[in-house]
Amino acid sequence: METRDWVGIAWPAFLLAAVLEMVVFAMVDPSDLHRSGGDPLGWSRQAVYTVSFFVFWAVTAASSALTVLLVSRRSEG
Repeated sequence: METRDWVGIAWPAFLLAAVLEMVVFAMVDPSDLHRSGGDPLGWSRQAVYTVSFFVFWAVTAASSALTVLLVSRRSEG
């Protein structure tokens, strides 16, 4: 993949991660999050927002990268 492809993947993924962050945390209070065992997460709100944003960004970027990969392989063959 070229640099242009990576920019085309990262920028829309960044925007979608920001939208997902707003939608999710409009409905979920970070202080209400618990671990799978029932213990409180114990992270600050800022930490939850930051980690969640990067997880959303990584997942949406991976989805876009997979799409670019599949389309480029299809056009080669």
